Amino acid sequence: MKIKAGFHISYECQQDTAMLLVLNIHPSRRVDLLTEQVLQFDRPIEAWEYVDGFGNSCSRIVAPAGITTLSTTFEIYDSGQPDIIPYDAVQHSIKDLPDDVLVFLLGSRYCDTDRLATFAWQTFSHVPPGWPRVAAIMEFTHNRIRFDYQRADATRSAFGGFTDQTGVCRDFAHLAITLCRAMNIPARYCTGYLGDIGVPVDVNPMDFSAWFEVYLGGHWHTADARHNKPRIGRILMATGRDATDVALSTAFGPAALVRFDVVTDEIPHDSAS
Repeated sequence: MKIKAGFHISYECQQDTAMLLVLNIHPSRRVDLLTEQVLQFDRPIEAWEYVDGFGNSCSRIVAPAGITTLSTTFEIYDSGQPDIIPYDAVQHSIKDLPDDVLVFLLGSRYCDTDRLATFAWQTFSHVPPGWPRVAAIMEFTHNRIRFDYQRADATRSAFGGFTDQTGVCRDFAHLAITLCRAMNIPARYCTGYLGDIGVPVDVNPMDFSAWFEVYLGGHWHTADARHNKPRIGRILMATGRDATDVALSTAFGPAALVRFDVVTDEIPHDSAS
């Protein structure tokens, strides 16, 4: 299966403003590219590329005063298969976890494990460890939060989503990650493209999506509490502790978002690339 994806995003800055960008696809997916995926600007801007501490492909720029549009368009191969459900994946004891995985057991800015640990143990300790426990946490989160674009809040933590019972995909991810970590299951936040492939078309404008991964049986496995079912065509952009680490842009000064268009479509079999 082939997917065409990309975006046009515009920021208006009052003055020259340094920015960090996490807008490239993840290095692990570059082998699947059918065309180049290059971050472009509509104004002369020098970009410095770097790989952050989580292995994400990032950029540094200084956006000039005024409106700057960032864009990319690319085609990528995808297996066309839904997310794999690792029914038999076992949960590791903490002493057996790799050193670089331990950070994904800790609380972070949006994953306030200290506020949900007692609830998590009271609610999920009776569920068998491993994937059954992850599945129970996803089911709970899916039913606890009502998806509502109008109630998006960039400052809402996992505990906030738990109490407000509303939010967007990042809120589902943060709550599920926090409950997993509270139950000693390493979990990390993911962001990327997820089009309406194999499902009814969403009436809302296309957006980037947030999901999470859990470390079980020696591997990271995809989990999605918002949809709570396997999906087709995920294109990973970045992973981190929570949304802070994978923010699309971090501006060191005023920067207003004035345009946001995302495309993620399956290319029909009879279409030429």
